[in-house]
Amino acid sequence: MIFQMTQKPTKMANTILLSLLLCVITITVVHSRSLPDPTSSDLISDGLHTPNYLRLNPLSLSAEAESTCEQTYGFLPCTTTVLGNLFLIITYGYLMFVSATYLSGGSELLLQILGPGVIGGLFLPILGALPDAMLILVSGLSGTKEVAQSQVSVGMGLLAGSTVMLITVIWGSCVIVGKCDLRELAAVDGQDTKGFDLTGSGVSTDIWTCYAARIMAISIIPFIIVQLPQLLSSSSARRLAVLIALIVSVSMLITYCVYQVFQPWIQRRKIAYAKHRHVISGVLKHLRQRALGRLLNDQGEPNEDVIKKLFDAIDVNKDSHLSRSELKALIIGIRFDEIDLDQDDAVEKILTDFDTSHDSLISIDEFKTAICKWLNVAKGGRPGCADAGPQTINVLHDYHEQTKHEHALLGAEEVQSDEIVEGVENPKWISFKAGMMLLLGAIIAAAFADPLVDAVDNFSDATSIPTFFISFIALPLATNSSEAVSAIIFSSRKKIRTASLTFSELYGAVTMNNVLCLSVFLGLVYARDLTWDFSSEVLVILIVCLVMGGFASFRTRFPLWTCSVAYILYPFSLALVYVLDYVFGWS
Repeated sequence: MIFQMTQKPTKMANTILLSLLLCVITITVVHSRSLPDPTSSDLISDGLHTPNYLRLNPLSLSAEAESTCEQTYGFLPCTTTVLGNLFLIITYGYLMFVSATYLSGGSELLLQILGPGVIGGLFLPILGALPDAMLILVSGLSGTKEVAQSQVSVGMGLLAGSTVMLITVIWGSCVIVGKCDLRELAAVDGQDTKGFDLTGSGVSTDIWTCYAARIMAISIIPFIIVQLPQLLSSSSARRLAVLIALIVSVSMLITYCVYQVFQPWIQRRKIAYAKHRHVISGVLKHLRQRALGRLLNDQGEPNEDVIKKLFDAIDVNKDSHLSRSELKALIIGIRFDEIDLDQDDAVEKILTDFDTSHDSLISIDEFKTAICKWLNVAKGGRPGCADAGPQTINVLHDYHEQTKHEHALLGAEEVQSDEIVEGVENPKWISFKAGMMLLLGAIIAAAFADPLVDAVDNFSDATSIPTFFISFIALPLATNSSEAVSAIIFSSRKKIRTASLTFSELYGAVTMNNVLCLSVFLGLVYARDLTWDFSSEVLVILIVCLVMGGFASFRTRFPLWTCSVAYILYPFSLALVYVLDYVFGWS
């Protein structure tokens, strides 16, 4: 999904200045000290200015004074107090939000110039997951193996919290904001007259969104692989399971990126097939309405008299053959109002099925054979060419409505409009701006991921709150807030297309969490020989992904009541982890 960024250079500069100001304030606040007591034993006078004192060498201080926090990179502030670490979490969290904003804005600017394909299918998903992946990476690289084992729960909390928040809170909010009046098949774009009707108001999506939800559900396979051997007592089996899950996760990441790259081509092929079926239904319905009798007799054989009359009606020049111009006149007379159908393309589709002699002309025999074949297709491919008698018109009407619905589910008009690449003014400046935004976003994410993890760990020590819950609730707000705001704003346009793009993007973000971020996490666990003890967290991810993935895989209409399912899952996930870890003692 492309959320159009309207950020101007001045806004970018203001954001950078605000970020730097926050850093300065952080250093000032956290490092500021009250004037020490002049009678303190570790202070001496400088002998020149009576009010001034010098502190003795820190090596001579007491053990209590030595138990201080360690500065990240040797200069970034740190503290052991609750309020100080809370301030650091907010500050570094805001910087990670800025990083996510720059990465999102830069990738979308790049997409405007280079278009979909490799950029849209490969780089956009990876760049979107970069802040989360960076936080997970640094959580397992810090210090010794014991320190890494302690801090790696921050990475797992972020992974689980980001996944749960995306397809519960944000998903439900998008349903509420994007709700329209629901009809039998889909929502009515821009029409919201039923208020908060739990069944008559909601959103609908295209079939591609269902595919994205299915892919999201499939992406939990590495979690299952790594979790099953935890039931065994063998440490070697657990380590092997981590390696296998890592290989599977990386393979699924590559497969998913390849699918994203070729998805536009797949869409075009499916849309062409849907249009072909719609041409069949439209022509048959039109011919049946014009026919003075049934197209087939009681024995299921072509009614030659009726078909001959239809053929003669289309054959304007009476040469016993139907030419391209005559077929085009037929298409114009049908008037496919439901879809934006290219007339020449429709003529080619008819010639492909009718013209078996490949002379660009259709004879009466070819016409009768093709009509019989099309009728068989319309009735579901039953053996033989049996007519439905008086019910033929109903069969053709139902087939016509079915093909029209299939065409709408594929979102064909919107896909065609997406393929129209408009000229971009000043592409060199846009390319430079996109590159700088991507570079700045990556630098900010790399620089402040480690301090944020340290601040979360110190805050956990100061408050005795498990690091998992802090990272589960707080960190996703920083790394996903930009995406959340954009998704909600995009949903507010109240169209099937925007709803489809919004939910597809949410499912895609969760998929990248389950393959890219999990690959980073599994790589850390395997490389540093850490212990995998995240059974409750994995169970939460499995439940949420299976419930929401299964829920969205086989339906395109989401009434307003469905948002309650999403909202309930979020507190349920937190409560489940707490009960399993701190009541039943899962590890």
